[in-house]
Parts: sequence; structure tokens; C-alpha cells
Amino acid sequence: MEVATAETPFHAVIVTIFPELIEAVASVGVFGRAVERGLVRLETINPRAYTEDRHQTVDGKAYGGGPGMVMKVGPLRAALEEARRRCPEAKVIYLSPQGAPFAQQKAEACAVQGQVILLAGRYEGIDQRLIDRDVDEQWSLGDYVLSGGEMPALVVLDAVARLRPGVLGDEGSAEAESFSAGLLDFPHYTRPEEIDGQRVPEVLLSGDHGAIAAWRQAQAEAVTRRQRPDLWARWQEQQQRAEKRNGGSGDGSHE
Repeated sequence: MEVATAETPFHAVIVTIFPELIEAVASVGVFGRAVERGLVRLETINPRAYTEDRHQTVDGKAYGGGPGMVMKVGPLRAALEEARRRCPEAKVIYLSPQGAPFAQQKAEACAVQGQVILLAGRYEGIDQRLIDRDVDEQWSLGDYVLSGGEMPALVVLDAVARLRPGVLGDEGSAEAESFSAGLLDFPHYTRPEEIDGQRVPEVLLSGDHGAIAAWRQAQAEAVTRRQRPDLWARWQEQQQRAEKRNGGSGDGSHE
């Protein structure tokens, strides 16, 4: 397996009928700089290039009736075969509302693997026969429906690229962000020290790195408990399991 290192660019191929959308968004910001610096290699493949009619048809009416059109197997399968030729060790990920939730752990695993093929669907969806034979995993961004898989694919790429060695200016930035440690992020402040009667917490001005670290941990726990009780419960369970493995006697409650 090709593993993403400072010497090996992360390689992503997106199969989409709107490559211009991917290329426009992926050319700016952190991801765009990563591509410019050769840390990420991004390619798009348009299934329309593998059609056999003059209209470059990639969809058809659904068997059994119903509204909307379904993306056809033939053009998509040919596009995926080309994608696998370029990324022979990559998994094929279909961005779909039926997929497993995309989370930080998936981004981390994807970054380590070094290659990924993302399939962006459109219309009412993709012929199930392609999913059954050609797709390794399905990922979803949440319980809602979008017009296509291009925006979810860009979200996945951004989340993964941030974990690529050298992409962020500070190598510790990715580790300190939300979800990397199982908690939401702590609050951040910048100059001035006071504005409209609101002051930066004194501990952040103290220069006491130990006290600052403790404050940030406590804030991360408080924010997670308040904003995401589901995530908080999962984090507590992880802490309790870790304490048992280490022979600790704490209750892991952190209340």
C-alpha cells in the first residue's frame, strides 16, 4: 500500500460529470496550496468521455417507474476503470446519503492510505449494479440530500489534505483541531485583549503553558458536553476503556 509521506503526494481521483466544479473550488485555500506545492495530486474523470452517443448520455429512466433519472453503469464503470489504472491501490468511495457517516477517523485512514477514488453521483442516484460490483465503501456527510456528490467529495478532500504531511504550516494544527482527540475544539482569541467590554481570558495572557493547556482541555470538555452530548458520551467511554487498560482507578466522569 502506498502511504502518504512528505515524499509521496496524496493522490485523489474524482469521477464526476462536473469536473469544472471540482477544479474551481480545489484551486483555492489550503487545498489549492497543497496542490501547487506538489503535496496533493488531484485528477478528475468525466464519465461523459466514455459514452457512445452524440449526446454523451450518462443517465436513463428508472426501471419500475418513478421520478428522476438514474446514472448508467457503462460510462461510470469505464471511468472507474481508468481511475483504478491511475490509482491502482485506492478504494472507490461513493458519496451517498445511504453511506456510513464520514468522520475524522475515516479522514485519518484515508490520509495514511495515500490514494482515494471518489465517485460523485447525480440525479436520483446510481444503478445499484455499479455499487454492488465497483464500490468499496459509501460515505455520507449527514442525514440530508444534496444535488450531487461533488461538494461532499470536496469536503472529504479538504479534511484529508489537512492531515497530509507539510500541508498545514504548523504540524501540530491538525492534532489540536476538533475531533482529533475525540472532543470539540476549545475557544480561540486574538488581538486586541479587550473589545466592546469583552476580554480575553486572563489565563491565556499569563504565559503559564501548563495552566493554558489545562484551561483549553477543560474548555474542550465543556463545549463538547454542551454542544454534542453524543460525542461527549463516546469520549467518556473511550477514557474509561483507556483507564481500565492502564490499570487506573478513575471513574472517567470528568463532570
